[in-house]
Amino acid sequence: MVVILLQFNAATHLLLPAVPKHNTRMPLSRYDFSSLGLNSALVDNLSSLGYAEMTPIQAQALPSILSNKDVIAKAKTGSGKTATFALGLLNKLEVKRFRVQTLVLCPTRELADQVAVEIRKLARGIHNIKVLTLCGGMAFGPQVGSLEHGAHIIVGTPGRVEEHLRKANLNLDNLTTLVLDEADRMLDMGFQQALDDIISYMPKQRQTLLFSATYPPKIEHTANRIMQSPIMVEVQDSHSKQSIVQNLYEVENDDARIEAVRLLLQAHQPESTLIFCNTKIETDQVANELRGMGYEALALHGDLEQKQRDQTLVRFSNRSASILVATDVAARGLDIEALDLVINYQIARELEVHTHRIGRTGRAGAQGIACTLHTQKENHKIGLLEDYLKQKLERDDLPPLSLLRQPAFFAPMITLQIGGGKKQKVRAGDIVGALTGEEGIPASEIGKIQVGDQWAYVAVTQAHGKTAFNRLSEGKIKGRSFKIRRLRG
Repeated sequence: MVVILLQFNAATHLLLPAVPKHNTRMPLSRYDFSSLGLNSALVDNLSSLGYAEMTPIQAQALPSILSNKDVIAKAKTGSGKTATFALGLLNKLEVKRFRVQTLVLCPTRELADQVAVEIRKLARGIHNIKVLTLCGGMAFGPQVGSLEHGAHIIVGTPGRVEEHLRKANLNLDNLTTLVLDEADRMLDMGFQQALDDIISYMPKQRQTLLFSATYPPKIEHTANRIMQSPIMVEVQDSHSKQSIVQNLYEVENDDARIEAVRLLLQAHQPESTLIFCNTKIETDQVANELRGMGYEALALHGDLEQKQRDQTLVRFSNRSASILVATDVAARGLDIEALDLVINYQIARELEVHTHRIGRTGRAGAQGIACTLHTQKENHKIGLLEDYLKQKLERDDLPPLSLLRQPAFFAPMITLQIGGGKKQKVRAGDIVGALTGEEGIPASEIGKIQVGDQWAYVAVTQAHGKTAFNRLSEGKIKGRSFKIRRLRG
């Protein structure tokens, strides 16, 4: 096993080598996609999408992936890992060979959907590539019909993929590439047996790519069984003080944690906060207590039904709920932008997990805030954490208790659900038109719009929520009336 380590600081800009005056052509940088020998259609599409240069994980992993070697890539969410394996599998795909050549396994439906969208986006320059998603929480029959029509790339969750294999709906005899995305999380969720069963249906001679935010012994054990002489690539992302402000707050005991959370919320007044708890029970308890205090707080953990999970993520991502309380497993792989505040309700059980928690804030050049609560009994854990981070963390006093006399703040948006979607030919533009027509609300008051097969969600500002609800309820979209309801906790 070859190990490549790269120390990367998110706040540091990469500098291209200087060009001698006598050289009339700019030499290719090792971070330039053109230096890889990729299919020209992929390179042209990358340029049109604004991919200026490779991220560190792409620069380190892609050469080996393109050489058809097995690769273990240790990198966190947001590092560019999806494009890393997507470019590798698209570059080797034989479009005229209409068989399943690639299987990408993801722990959740949300991540599978994100991965499928990214693969389709990167494949735009190559005609007739079919990508099919197979996930639980979706109707089984339509998936069988889609499989009968064939596909090049399958993206799915282990449980549903295994079910299709068992019922002979899916054939992997022609598979050349297996990708395990968020592999550590898949094993945390109990998918080891399903993974073993799925692998038994595919050829032993294949390329296997394993992407994981952490690399515990159980992942190493799995890699040893299913991979051949893998190359390991690890990108160590160090969060700078400029991008994330970390503060420690000591609380008297466990009962005092919820009061500390409320003080931090009142002091910062964030539009989006992610609170990490170590157990599902605590996640529900914290969310319930915050709701009882007037906050729009939602819980996210593995016991939620898919519909609940979907609506929770919709409300949080479109800012109609300001607070998401989640376990580490549930929060991994979420596509959440502009997260203002992270609160560690407890210190993470694994030191490595702490960096993934705080890395959810301070993205895209914005400064983030990460607050960690601890009791005096946990001071030894703080010492271990500082040793791991190689950084002295700031101790701070909690905000004044007088803030508790102020009322809870509201989320800036509300979410309306429309009982029609793609199957009813509803598009985002139709929803905007229905809201902004004669005597309607300003377009600037409309937030995120998401359209599914049988439903659509639209976020509007609190001030125009009632007007928007009435317009959609009493009016028509595409000449049809749809049932409208407001999503609430």
